Amino acid sequence: MLNNLKTAALLALLAGIFMGIGVLVGGMSGLLVGFIIALAMNGFAYWFSDRIVLAMTGAKEVSPEEAPELHRLVEEVAAQAGLPKPRVAIIQADQPNAFATGRDPKHAVVAVTTGIMRILDERELMAVLGHELGHVRNRDVLISTVAAVIASAISFVAWMLQWTLFWGGFGRNRDNASGWLYLLALLATVILAPIAATIIRLAISRAREYEADATGAHITGMPLSLASALEKLEAYAQARPLNVQPAASHLFIVNPLRGRREGEEDLFVSLFQTHPPIRKRIERLYEIARKMGVYA
Repeated sequence: MLNNLKTAALLALLAGIFMGIGVLVGGMSGLLVGFIIALAMNGFAYWFSDRIVLAMTGAKEVSPEEAPELHRLVEEVAAQAGLPKPRVAIIQADQPNAFATGRDPKHAVVAVTTGIMRILDERELMAVLGHELGHVRNRDVLISTVAAVIASAISFVAWMLQWTLFWGGFGRNRDNASGWLYLLALLATVILAPIAATIIRLAISRAREYEADATGAHITGMPLSLASALEKLEAYAQARPLNVQPAASHLFIVNPLRGRREGEEDLFVSLFQTHPPIRKRIERLYEIARKMGVYA
């Protein structure tokens, strides 16, 4: 619940930044154009998210005959979650990792790497699948798309303002103090608004990971197995970065790209992380286990 409230607050803040730019500019026509373009681009990505992500990650759909055990586990966890069984895909990669995508539960896909099936035991793999189906049940693809629409619109409008400033637009009188203050405000908006939008969008991504952990733990009833799996996945991900486009890295259960270890991170770095620290995720899962009365 707390993460859902945090997500709503962050989305509202993104919208507030967008509206604030509108007030600063003094007209909504340019903002409306930017918003429509961002909506069209991200709407396309949302509607065809399953196909796009599978292509970006190199995941290939597999039939029950090709991967009977994986299909059995996915079907079992989907039943526990009260969801239709999603399509199943496999990525040929040594790094253990997994993701889910799709615009709604009826069009969901769960993908795992060959590495994850090798290093996790059955309970840990089921716990990971519970996390991914938690994303599906929580409609996180829709949430991330809404955030991306607003953030993209902010970046687009900031880009428009940049060129307007370059060509001396808005017809403001620069010979008085108010005119120069106005231009300084626009310049600050051009620089800071896209950065703020990115930070907020990534904060939403981190909040959804926490929520998927909690949802997955309650779906399978195995929070400690998920904690154990996350610990293993993080260790392997540091040693074996996955060859995947950075734009898709937020989809995976742990960051698939090589990054700093938690002990080397500082506050500034953490603001631009797609995932929360594994240590904090594990601590929360242990707290969930305590509340559930689960000790193994």
